[in-house]
Amino acid sequence: MTAESSLHLTNRPRRLRCTSTLRSMVQETQLRVADLIYPLFVMEGEGQKVEVESMPGCYRYSLDFLLKEVAEGFELGIGAIALFPLIPDAQKDNAGTESYNPDGLIPRTVRAIKQQTPEIVVITDVALDPYSNQGHDGIVENGKILNDQTVAVLVKQAIAHAEAGADMVAPSDMMDGRVGAIRKALDQRGFIDVSILAYSAKYASAYYGPFRDALDSAPKFGDKKTYQMDAANAQEALKEVALDIAEGADIVMVKPALAYLDIIHRVRKHTHLPVAAYNVSGEYAMIKAAGQQGWIDEKKVILETLLSIKRAGADLILTYFAKEVALMLR
Repeated sequence: MTAESSLHLTNRPRRLRCTSTLRSMVQETQLRVADLIYPLFVMEGEGQKVEVESMPGCYRYSLDFLLKEVAEGFELGIGAIALFPLIPDAQKDNAGTESYNPDGLIPRTVRAIKQQTPEIVVITDVALDPYSNQGHDGIVENGKILNDQTVAVLVKQAIAHAEAGADMVAPSDMMDGRVGAIRKALDQRGFIDVSILAYSAKYASAYYGPFRDALDSAPKFGDKKTYQMDAANAQEALKEVALDIAEGADIVMVKPALAYLDIIHRVRKHTHLPVAAYNVSGEYAMIKAAGQQGWIDEKKVILETLLSIKRAGADLILTYFAKEVALMLR
């Protein structure tokens, strides 16, 4: 009798870990390419593919290069992209008027993508910070972010994106009442099939730094704590989610993801709507930096990270790793 068989144990959980096939059979959480939304940065010009210094492997693309990236992603099974614009300073003002220009960067990009790859789901960011000369998500007056005046501009922006062919608009601004206002305006103009992915629980996080580098959208004064959520608050997230659902959101989202897995879990228990999570730029940058130093097995950590977000309860994950993961899972 060997030492291994000297104990009489009714339950041996290791039985189901003996082989990779067994482990795969009983795996509780599955990560699929279809779960991923690929955020992409678009810029003016031609023949441009400029790496974001603080996000190794992520680029700002001119439209011609962006179309190639979209086509490659779709071939890999990525069914949805989220667009974020780098707007020239000359086009920025406090009112974010360029955000609803029907011939602006995002509407032109949406039309081109839909002409090339009509099946892909195009999600557009609805917020003023890329278009604001103040770097804030709303109109500024005497150092204060104006809520209702900003919502009126966000409605115009969402309509411009819908008219261009966007499948889904994603208000990321955290202004009160913007989901309801956008839903009402979309419906009144006949865009009843355009969905709203609401940034419902978006925290005032330090993890956004590289993203702001990519879009040159850092606030010119103060911070965003008067409209984005306090990192200490969890119940407030459920309140924000409930409000967005009542106003007509089709998908609710938690942002960031890794430091807020508990929030994702709470939101998942709170609603039957799809729940998204944003694996944000700072989370991406930390893994990339450690991988470049050889301190971690980068590919394994990427997969473990995204699995943890799904395990917490996310149905969909916005992640800059989308293309890499699609190749890994292929």
